[in-house]
Amino acid sequence: MASEKDHRPIWALPQPAERRPRYTREQITQAALRVADQEGFDAVTMKRIAAELSAGTMTLYYYVRNKADVVALMQDAILADLLIPDSELPGGWRDAVTAVARRSRQVIMAHPWSLTSFNEAQFGPNAMRHMEQSLAAVAGTGLPAQARLELLATVDDYVAGNALHSIEALDRARIAGADPAMVAAVIDYGIAQLQAGRFPELSTIYSASSGAQEAGQAGQATEQPGPPMTEAALASQFERGLAALLDGIAARMSIEQAPGPHSAAGDRAK
Repeated sequence: MASEKDHRPIWALPQPAERRPRYTREQITQAALRVADQEGFDAVTMKRIAAELSAGTMTLYYYVRNKADVVALMQDAILADLLIPDSELPGGWRDAVTAVARRSRQVIMAHPWSLTSFNEAQFGPNAMRHMEQSLAAVAGTGLPAQARLELLATVDDYVAGNALHSIEALDRARIAGADPAMVAAVIDYGIAQLQAGRFPELSTIYSASSGAQEAGQAGQATEQPGPPMTEAALASQFERGLAALLDGIAARMSIEQAPGPHSAAGDRAK
């Protein structure tokens, strides 16, 4: 069993040497992920993980040194889900970047706590594999190394920002659904502010959306508005924004487009 003074990452340490260990690091990692998904990242403690496995807390220290090891394993497991099988990664740089970005957002949305919980985690083998796959996706752009890294950083920032806002929007929608009286009060307050003429740009948007809704209700000429915010709507918005971002990157960096449709993600979102 490694000591706390051993600073090697958990992946550099051998698994327990006994012939049939009662637990594995993978089992501990999956238990920790279940706790985080169900109860939030703050609920992930060695005691809570042990309870999830029906084990004694001290038993876990035979497999990991501390909670930091568990967090590193959790991040690496999530990064493993980001990886796209080589046989499924598109050949063109744009479609490949779109596929990686889409998968990244899907995984973040499945673990909404993860985006802000791994700031201190040690990077592991799947972080390197994800970066390697991302670099392979942009290898055909013809850009120098620094520009390729900048391209990936720009897309990563978009994915993370979109996911963070989407998670917040869904949380707000759930809260609103649980307290309709509060929602009605907030709407009444907002309308009163608009009617007072303090926010002309917001008033224009509100009037346009209200007119479209009334037209739809009166003559069914427009699509009926759905719930305030759904993951499907947010995902569609993500696809449109990603297509626009890649348009801009291609133009700014003078990257030639591959033959054929170059904006499959945007087309599917329309």
